[in-house]
Amino acid sequence: MGGFFGVASQQDCVFDLFFGIDYHSHLGTRRGGMAVYGEEGFNRSIHNIENAPFRTKFDKDVNEMHGTYGIGCISDYEPQPLIIRSHHGTYAITTVGKINNAEELIQRLFDVENTHFLEMSGGEVNATELVAALINRRENLIEGINFALNSINGSLSILLMNKAGIYAARDKYGRTPVVIGKKEDGFCVSFENFAYKNLGYTDYKELGPGEVVVLTQKNCVTLVNPGKELKICTFLWVYYGYPASSYEGISVEQMRYNCGAKMAQRDNVRPDTVAGVPDSGTAHAVGYANESGIPFSRPFIKYTPTWPRSFMPTIQSKRNLIARMKLLAVDDLIKDKSLLLIDDSIVRGTQLRETTEFLYQSGAKEVHIRPACPPLLYGCKYLNFSRSTSELDLITRRVVERLENGKVTDEVLQEYADPESEKYDRMVEEIRKELNFTSLRFNRLDDMLDSTGMEHCKLCTYCWNGKE
Repeated sequence: MGGFFGVASQQDCVFDLFFGIDYHSHLGTRRGGMAVYGEEGFNRSIHNIENAPFRTKFDKDVNEMHGTYGIGCISDYEPQPLIIRSHHGTYAITTVGKINNAEELIQRLFDVENTHFLEMSGGEVNATELVAALINRRENLIEGINFALNSINGSLSILLMNKAGIYAARDKYGRTPVVIGKKEDGFCVSFENFAYKNLGYTDYKELGPGEVVVLTQKNCVTLVNPGKELKICTFLWVYYGYPASSYEGISVEQMRYNCGAKMAQRDNVRPDTVAGVPDSGTAHAVGYANESGIPFSRPFIKYTPTWPRSFMPTIQSKRNLIARMKLLAVDDLIKDKSLLLIDDSIVRGTQLRETTEFLYQSGAKEVHIRPACPPLLYGCKYLNFSRSTSELDLITRRVVERLENGKVTDEVLQEYADPESEKYDRMVEEIRKELNFTSLRFNRLDDMLDSTGMEHCKLCTYCWNGKE
């Protein structure tokens, strides 16, 4: 995934930039970066943040960098922001998104001009460098940004900074958010709207799909009007988003309460307590408990002061080890209890199976699992939800492959996506047995979408039903 933040200020912007970027640390785990523009021109710093938080790595930089314009990011993969020199002049650029047709675009650029790219480890081209190359194919920045937005297959939001200001562009289908904040001496632009609240900014506007604006210390001017088609990622509410966030005016925390309530309305088990897998499952569990009247409890606690996030290591076994070591049992709330446990989703299933075994070993009588979203049947094409190399990494797809003897078509998958079908019931039961749950019931797609309060047609549901 990843997140970005930018500031255009009449004063030195580095303090706001530093903390605004840091507030996006929940969205990425590999790289952090800051770039500023001031009297001495451009200055940039990028650090690896895999084993230390953003604030620790950039403590020195924040005291040495100065400027009135600044952009930065938390990235889950490529180093950025980049400093680019082209016929547009010198600019800094950072992006959030996923480019599925990168190789095709790279070859197209090779065919039309003698361009080149720096290879990252593994031989891949930095996606942000590719976006810059696309922008540089046009005569001016606005045409270039529009060209980049319309050339990629996937998703793309951009912050670009030059001496004239900060250009912000939201993905053409609005799959990820871009919001503007305002205070007396300037403007900021952010992925997360909560990131600027404690810095003294108030909400100014949320960019529409494909909208492009330029920020200066005194103005926010729309350069490209928003499009009409919105397909924002529903997982922003279910999993990615921080509880204090809101997207399209809809609170993450409230949506999760609504989601839990919808699940409770369709359920028929009566456990002793309801619990959430920390952290994103907790609010769903609160909503379930409030609706059902079954007490909410915290039978295990996540120990976070020194452990990094559980999905940080690239090796699956290491992720599982860290996830397990972070969970501390509260024995009195587990022993001889029937527990209903809500997690945001089931992807591979590995960690949730180990969590369930952990609860059994701690004395639980029953462990009923309730994922807050439907079964994931398709790998995400639009965000880096998972860098899995195969859809068979998804436990649902492995089970379907087994049940269908390897003959899986899109038509077959549509049957498994239907919660009223026999094939759906068979798939859920197979997952339940494989992961050793007492019972398993997924949230329904229609209930989850209703929980946002948005029109369903404005929400991306590809990973659940394959529909764009």
